[in-house]
Amino acid sequence: MSCKLKIQELGKIAYEPAFEQQVSLQKYVSDSRGDSPDPFHLLLLEHDPPVITVSKRPSAKKHLLATPLQLEAAGVVVCETNRGGDITYHGPGQLVGYPILDLNGLSLRIHSYMRFLETIIIDVLGEFDIEAHRDKCATGVWVGNAKICAMGVRVSRWVSMHGFALNVEPNMDHFNLIVPCGLAGRQVTSMRTLLGETCPSMDDVKKIVSSVFAEAVNRQAQVQQEPRP
Repeated sequence: MSCKLKIQELGKIAYEPAFEQQVSLQKYVSDSRGDSPDPFHLLLLEHDPPVITVSKRPSAKKHLLATPLQLEAAGVVVCETNRGGDITYHGPGQLVGYPILDLNGLSLRIHSYMRFLETIIIDVLGEFDIEAHRDKCATGVWVGNAKICAMGVRVSRWVSMHGFALNVEPNMDHFNLIVPCGLAGRQVTSMRTLLGETCPSMDDVKKIVSSVFAEAVNRQAQVQQEPRP
């Protein structure tokens, strides 16, 4: 089966231009539905400068703990976002994935799509001998009681944007600037924290994410194409 997923690596990029690329690609997929041979896309990147993104949820701004002076000293900017979820940190050493997917073409709705993303990241971490799991009370991927991958999405006309942020080896001190995802008392971890010197490179993680994500999309798209009894 040929790969149905188109993957673009954007390298290190600020939040705003990456957001603009998402919006443009989402509109392309939505407007060309039925005519486009490319309904499934994945943008892979690291956000630099580091950024704290705050959703429109009323409580989200309250979970920003840092003062403007502390943010300036850390070199971290703050941006509002239209994704779901709460408050999140992104920075170098964290692999961010923005899937722009026609969910109709994958027979997914929002709940099943979130479980789809979680399964992909759990499988990716399994390739590096990290046993990860879901939390029935909180979206994302966890190792023990610590979140290793945050998730938040937006869906318009059943085309997704935003996505996941997998902590490979980011500056973990930056998470102290916020209440991550608005979950007080829950820890954050990374692949570097768990694996130490055996932590894979960002390029190695990208390769596995690309492979596992493409396989999952192909498999799910095939389910959509199978005739119903």
